Amino acid sequence: MRRKGILFIGMLLLLILTSCERKMAPSLIPGIQGKEFDSAAFNYQYVEAIKQKLMGNRSDAIKYLEQCINIDPENDASYYQIAKILIESGDLNNGKKFALKALSIDQKNIWYIMMLAGTYYQQHNLDSAIIYYEEAVKYYPGKENLQLTLGSLYSEQGNYDKANSIFNFFDSKYGVNESSTVASIKNLVAVRRLDEALVKAGQLLKQYPDEIKYNGLLAEIYREKGMSKEAMEVYNKLMERQSDSPETQLSLCNFLIQEKKYDELLLLLNTVILNEKIVREDKIALLVQMLEIPDLVEENGKKLSLVLMILEANYKDDNIVPLLRIDLLIKQNSLDEAAFRLEELILQRPDNYYAWEKLLLVYLQEEDYNMLMIRGEECATRFNRSFLAKILYANGAIENKKYSIALEELRKAEILAGNTKELVDQVVTMRADVYYRMKDYDRAFQIFEEAVKSNSNDLTVLNNYAYYLAEQNTRLKDAEQMARKVIEVEKENTTFLDTYAWVLYKRGKLKEAGRIMEKIINSGGKPDAEWYEHYGFILKKKKRCSEAIENWKKALSIDSTKTSLIKEIENCIK
Repeated sequence: MRRKGILFIGMLLLLILTSCERKMAPSLIPGIQGKEFDSAAFNYQYVEAIKQKLMGNRSDAIKYLEQCINIDPENDASYYQIAKILIESGDLNNGKKFALKALSIDQKNIWYIMMLAGTYYQQHNLDSAIIYYEEAVKYYPGKENLQLTLGSLYSEQGNYDKANSIFNFFDSKYGVNESSTVASIKNLVAVRRLDEALVKAGQLLKQYPDEIKYNGLLAEIYREKGMSKEAMEVYNKLMERQSDSPETQLSLCNFLIQEKKYDELLLLLNTVILNEKIVREDKIALLVQMLEIPDLVEENGKKLSLVLMILEANYKDDNIVPLLRIDLLIKQNSLDEAAFRLEELILQRPDNYYAWEKLLLVYLQEEDYNMLMIRGEECATRFNRSFLAKILYANGAIENKKYSIALEELRKAEILAGNTKELVDQVVTMRADVYYRMKDYDRAFQIFEEAVKSNSNDLTVLNNYAYYLAEQNTRLKDAEQMARKVIEVEKENTTFLDTYAWVLYKRGKLKEAGRIMEKIINSGGKPDAEWYEHYGFILKKKKRCSEAIENWKKALSIDSTKTSLIKEIENCIK
């Protein structure tokens, strides 16, 4: 068996070499006149890269592909293969960079265009995904499936007129059909032109009266029109005729979610999970949707957990499925159990990037900065092209006062951020925070000032800058303007409101500051020691010492490290 496996890989590599012959033909390296690259060396490195990739050794495959690029910097296939490896491992940002490089060399390559379109879609960047689909349609106008997908993307974007023009074109060309007519109906439902959608669904069902998914579409339209009884009648008929239909089961699940019929939903869910006709992605999407419903999670957490365990048993080697039960634990605020389960997953599969990422986020949410730093270092080393891993590691280092480590990780993160402004802004804000904690206030404020000039609407930058200025009792008027600008946008954000109240306190506006702190404390959010500490100082300034002491004691009960408050309590008693 082993010899056959080796032979299979060898044959596959031969096919790859043949298909990439144009990429590996000797040519001149741009900028180096008269020097040919070593095609034999390139071929060896490329074959080794593909072999390592097939064997699951992604980091080794990337190393060989990087050597390919050193030999021939204009070989788009090498960039494409690196992009594929990175994207498949979850590192979308860096994968995208290599895909863009491949496309810059071969601008009409349909595989590169579609990879970028798919990556942007995964990142919920619909505008960019559409741009690449438009490029694909321009270069390959005969591929009607590209046009139909573009129409669906327009619809998802909310550009219903553009979507409708594409679907109507195909309807007029082919008449009522199973591609454009269905897409057209969904587009009409999205734009709430339900009567038109109902007419088209009727036309579709005249031609295909027994088609399960079109009957399901009719039920969905009834549901959107608020005709629950009629919708349920359609679903009952569908379940009688073909109870294991994926479309029927999933559509019925969505109907039951909307109607808040959770007991019926959970009964059906076991059937859905065990239905081999329903693809894994649809099962995951349904469960993710359910996990986002607070009352469903609160009332049926145990039942959901059992369903998720059944799903895990069906997908034993999956990297994503086990994370759903962990998401449930997080929603239930069982963070310790979530962290324990994630540690188990990582022990079993050390290369599961998604589990590592979620583990670091759980430690951040728990404010366990020691474990965040320890595991953050491992994650940032293992997945050295992950921006988020380096940011979270830096966060742990900052809280542990390891500032040189934090600055170094932020330097690496900034390189990975490239030209993505939102990511660069995040790095800059954290760097300013590091220098402030190092008491290098001039440098910290200089970085903040440059960040505000670069993006005067970044709420996090404005909030942090305002808070630190207030802490240093400097430029308080500017601090108040910045903090007010932030809460005008985020009126209910307790962190931003706390900053604004603290700035007002520093400005001597005690009445307004106290009113805001009372609003924060009564907001129902998880109590924060900072709230009670700040409110205590406001009350002390208003000469309400006993109330100030009560709030400081509350702050100490939440965060025992705030030992400076003990002195404040003693002074207030005197």
